[in-house]
This record gives sequence, structure tokens and C-alpha cells, in this order.
Amino acid sequence: MARIVVIGAGTGAMAAAARLSVAGHRVTVYERSRTHGGSVGRHARDGFVFDTGPGLLHLPAVYRDLFVKTGKQSLEQCVSLSQVDPASRHIFADGTSVSLPNASRAGVVGALDRALGDGAGARWGEFLDRAGTAWDRSRRPLLEEPLREDRQALARDPYPSVRRRRLLGPARQASTVAEVGAWELADPRLAALLDGYALSYGLDPHHAPAAAALLPYMEETFGSWYVAGGMRALADAVYERCLARKVEFVFGAEAVRVTEKGGRASGVELADGTGVEADHVVLGAWPGPGLLPAGAGWPDGRAEALQAPVPGRFLVLLSLRGAREAAAVHRTVVHGDPGEEREAVFGGRTARQPTVTVLRPDDPATRPDEEHEAVTLVATVAPQGPVDWTDRALREGFARTVTDRAALAVPGLRERILRTEVRTPAETAADTGAEGGSVPAPALAGARGAYLHSGNRSPLPGLYLVGGWSHPGGGLAHAGMSGALVAGLVVEGDGFRGSR
Repeated sequence: MARIVVIGAGTGAMAAAARLSVAGHRVTVYERSRTHGGSVGRHARDGFVFDTGPGLLHLPAVYRDLFVKTGKQSLEQCVSLSQVDPASRHIFADGTSVSLPNASRAGVVGALDRALGDGAGARWGEFLDRAGTAWDRSRRPLLEEPLREDRQALARDPYPSVRRRRLLGPARQASTVAEVGAWELADPRLAALLDGYALSYGLDPHHAPAAAALLPYMEETFGSWYVAGGMRALADAVYERCLARKVEFVFGAEAVRVTEKGGRASGVELADGTGVEADHVVLGAWPGPGLLPAGAGWPDGRAEALQAPVPGRFLVLLSLRGAREAAAVHRTVVHGDPGEEREAVFGGRTARQPTVTVLRPDDPATRPDEEHEAVTLVATVAPQGPVDWTDRALREGFARTVTDRAALAVPGLRERILRTEVRTPAETAADTGAEGGSVPAPALAGARGAYLHSGNRSPLPGLYLVGGWSHPGGGLAHAGMSGALVAGLVVEGDGFRGSR
């Protein structure tokens, strides 16, 4: 039995902790805040309940596997999962709108043809076929295996771009999300649909590799799922599974230094001066200054490789009077001005016409009664630092902009507002410790490896990295995969090659 210290109680860290405890190890989690879940947060007031992290779950199989491997009760016995249908509604800049059914390729093709004109659905369907090829080529090394020291296999883009003939010069292939949209999808609304997927994950369409096609492919193939009571209920279920497996949690305990002895990690030092010895240390949080010994190897992922700040999220939490209309859609994306928004998000300012995701769950647990509704508005924004999100006037002004955009999706929105509450990257930074309140994107193949994250095994023996800032990157599903990889590396050692 090994003594294992886990730093941070985010979802990926807890997934690793539960698996390690089942394997017979003694696991203690030290969390700087007073609760578990990391970025999977919840805000509740006067009977209104809002998720402050992810609004939907993709690839639920990751958590089904976690619950199967760590106890007798399945995921569905611990939380109530339901598919969101339609998966999303999109309102484009020209006023065109389309609702896309959940996990139905034929349904999506038909909906796009009806809304955007004959041929639009076929182009999107052919794009998803190519994205499926990229999925088959990269799934195991990108998502299911520890990151190899030789990253050349993932440095090449797995997306089979269509060769584009030109009058002068050799034929070219799309290498970025923006080029896929312009050259292969043709219709600016389809291009906006693809750009919107990238932006929602904090990716710049003009730089993100074509392999980002995996993101809409995963959503449209495996579906979008909601957890009754809000996505925080999933984090609660993982926490309860950890407790059932005898994982110990110590809250309000900030790790300030990973200790080293004999050339390997030997434990942690807490802010109160307490030293904790361990055989292995699992880091599931963004490290503050001085936390890691020199040469431990964090971070070497996207933020550093691209020399650009990683975006965060701006949330407007609306408590509304009046019942949710029967025809309301769970998720509506109001698309903005792609060029202006991209320049703002990645240039360190606020957008005049941001893309806004409107989340309206039909869940009695999120509202005080049937005559009220809780609505969450989400926009991808520059992190704290390039933009000062502590500036009250700026916060309030951008909240009005976001709300005005959302009014295109929610009838009579302005007149229904009882209370508006705002969360910015500044709050994310305070809650999670992530620099600038940035939210990590999923790892992507291509672009010579610039969109990969740090490997789960650090250069310092005995120190492992888990969660969104490590392989395979950000998002609920990816965090769960990261937990499985770290547990496998600790239990099986260097011979671990991933789940089968």
C-alpha cells in the first residue's frame, strides 16, 4: 500500500483518487478551498441554482467507466442523466436559425438543408465524415494512452483536408479551423458553426489545427447530456464515490511546495508549515510560484507553446420571473461577429458582438417554482490580466452586452429579469487558482504539437499531473480520462499503455 497525496479536488483529481484507492493505496486529497469540484461549481440564491462550470457532459462513457471500476453502483444509479434534444439551437448573424437534433447525423443533415438551403447538410455531413477519420486516427494516442515522449505521431494533423485546386501554384489543403470553414464548408453560417465550436473551447479558429474537427464530431456522435440538479451533481457523485472508497479529504489546506528527496517527489508542505510524506504526489491544480521543484516540467502545454493568454469564461446568471415556455431549447448559441470577436478574445479586450451560449435547463431543481426560471449566459473572453475584470463598470457594461445578445433567444428577457449576477475570469482565478482564470482547452493533434499538454508523468519521479492542464486537456470528459491515465501509471508503472 502506497501513501498518495493528491493536490486539488477537481473532477480529474478525484477520478484519479477513487481509482487509486480501489487499487489498495492510501489516498489523501488536499484542497485549498472549502469544497470539492474545482471548476465544476454551483451558485445558489433564493431558490435559483446555476452551474458555474460546464453546462453539459459529452462522452458520458468516461464516467460510466469510472463508476464501474470503483464500486457497485453505476453512474446512472448515482445521478440522473438525460440527453438534451435538440442538442443546440443556433442563431446566426444574418438572423437564420437552426435546431440540431442530438446524436443524429441524418437529423442534423436534414435540419441544415431546411434552414440553410439544399447542400448545406451534405457539406456538413461530409465534413463530419472526415472528422470521423481524424477521430479513428488519433483517438488512442490523444485520449486513451499516456502521452509519449516522442510526440511526432501527434504533431501531424490527422484531419484529411480536401485538396483545393488553385489557378496558380500547387493545390492546398486546409490546416486550420478557419480554413476548413472557408474552403470546405463554403457557407459562412456553416463556417460560423464550426468556429463557434472552437471558440467555446477557448481555441482561436485562425490558429487551431484542422484536427479541432474532433470537437463537433464528439458532440454530434456521442451526444450532449445533462445531469439533473445541474452538472455540479456529477462532481458531488464523484466526491461521494471517493468517500465510499475511503479517500480522505482535507479542505482549506493549500499545498505550497512539493518536497523532493533522493531525486523523487517525497510529499508536500502545506501553507501552515505542516509536512506530509508520500510515496507519490498527484498534482491536480494550477501550481502557484514555488510549488514545484526545478525541472518538474510544468507547464509545457498550449499556453506556453503559443505564447498567448488562454481565454476564460464570462457568465451572467439570470433569475427570471415567468415560466419557461414549453418550446424553449436547453442550449442556444447566438453567434457574433467572428472576426471582431476573435480579435477581441485573443487580443485582450471585450468584443462588441460576442457569441453567447444561452443555457435554459428544464429542471425543477434549478428554480424556486414553475413561475420562475434560471438562465445562464456564457461567453468566451480574454483572461484576467489583459482585461481587468475587477473593473465594475467594465463588468456591468459587458454583462449588458451579453444579455442583449441573449435576448434574441429568450422572449421578453429584459422584462423578466429579477436579479443579475456576474462571474468573470477574476472569480475563476480566485476560486480555482488558475492563472488569469483561464480555462484549458482539450488537447489537439497537429500544429507540430503546440496544442498538446504536459504529460501525466512528470520529469520528477513520483510526481504525476492530472486534470485540465495536463494530458489530454480540458473539459469534463478529458478530466475523467486524465484521472484514469494517472491511476494506470501509478498502479502499473512504466508498462502502462492505456485503457483497453
